[in-house]
Amino acid sequence: MRYLPLTNDDRAEMLKRIGAKSIDDLFIDIPKSARLTELVDLPLAQGELQVERHMRALAEKNAPAGRNASFLGAGAYRHHVPASVDHLIQRSEFLTAYTPYQPEFAQGGLQALFEFQTQVAMLLDMEVANASMYDGSTALAEAALMAARVTKRKKLVFSGGLHPHYLETARTFCEPHGLELVVLPAAIDGEAEVTKHLDDAAAVIVQSPNVFGAVTDLKPIADSAHAKGALLIAAFTEAVSFGLIEPPGAMGADIVAGEGQSFGNALTYGGPYVGFFACREKFVRQMPGRLAGETVDADGKRGFVLTLSTREQHIRREKATSNICTNSGLCALAVTIHLTLLGAAGLKQLAQLNHETACKLADALGAVKGVEILTRRFFNEFAIRTPRNAADLVETLAGQGVLAGVPYARLAPAAKMDAKAENILLVCATETNTDEDIARYARTLKAALS
Repeated sequence: MRYLPLTNDDRAEMLKRIGAKSIDDLFIDIPKSARLTELVDLPLAQGELQVERHMRALAEKNAPAGRNASFLGAGAYRHHVPASVDHLIQRSEFLTAYTPYQPEFAQGGLQALFEFQTQVAMLLDMEVANASMYDGSTALAEAALMAARVTKRKKLVFSGGLHPHYLETARTFCEPHGLELVVLPAAIDGEAEVTKHLDDAAAVIVQSPNVFGAVTDLKPIADSAHAKGALLIAAFTEAVSFGLIEPPGAMGADIVAGEGQSFGNALTYGGPYVGFFACREKFVRQMPGRLAGETVDADGKRGFVLTLSTREQHIRREKATSNICTNSGLCALAVTIHLTLLGAAGLKQLAQLNHETACKLADALGAVKGVEILTRRFFNEFAIRTPRNAADLVETLAGQGVLAGVPYARLAPAAKMDAKAENILLVCATETNTDEDIARYARTLKAALS
């Protein structure tokens, strides 16, 4: 028997309160072409053995990055995760813990979040960081909303180098709030173009390294934004880059938001991941999510508490700064363990390995006839233009065991860059790529283009 506690009168009263005529009105934003008109045709129940065989057959259709020469990036990066990370996070007290609704009874969990916040703040050179967000894209969307609250302005300017998925997530969050989004055309190296649209802006949103891999000096952008009363929001997708390049906080960013998956978290088909979020201390009351703090108890012993928790589950819904219902606690712990194992020197060495490997890859691909390296200042990812359609080329090389990269048009099918935009391929090299991987990529690419 289904549990349906609401009566028809209850539903009618709720619909009247929100101004809807019927339940169907709640789905008007879903295109009719995407709605089901009949029950899904599912197979009949099967035994465990049959289901296992079926799932294994499906899994074998995949081309795992670990079994191929993989040069995929574009927001999700393959890095080596020490075995000790998984060993530690699988301890029962960590693995079974969820959002600490009664945080004082979860001192170990709160301490782990406190350490995570400290590491994120140091990595990004910011004054305060929260206990993590759902992922990088939602962290950026929350940053945009926060900037509007702080400045009490409605205009947000997005650079043409922002990851298209981050942009679309921000659009989903911001438009219902009546915010104006000024989105600049896609550009390989155009972060500074946001300074032309600063009048009445709440914030300018730039990414470095951007979706094309370009590294940008954010200091002039920050100075221009501040002169006009706007905030600078710095986004990122590759956290390892801050082991080598100057962090956004040192360049004047007011809010920093991005993805921390590169530390301690495997690719896992796109999630779960972990969003980093940091800001200047003077804006902390408008920061979304939660903040774990250090204190002492009545006996003078060290302890941890939730210092700030402005989510809708903890305070009145209309006062909430965020409606994200959880943070990425276990993923954040994996980040903390990995960064602790690396240390400052290890992080710098890891970043250097990434950059050196990417330089080798750029040299190898640039030597292939017809290939143009488009990104001139990069960390471990860059864009190339090939004589062939990038999506077709990726399919060809995948058949030979080389995952050649991500076609930019796949991320932003509506983007209008130039007549050859569909030939742009985003490629990435990390410490997991060997010299043989790079030689194999160059060799198969040359053969595919000849």
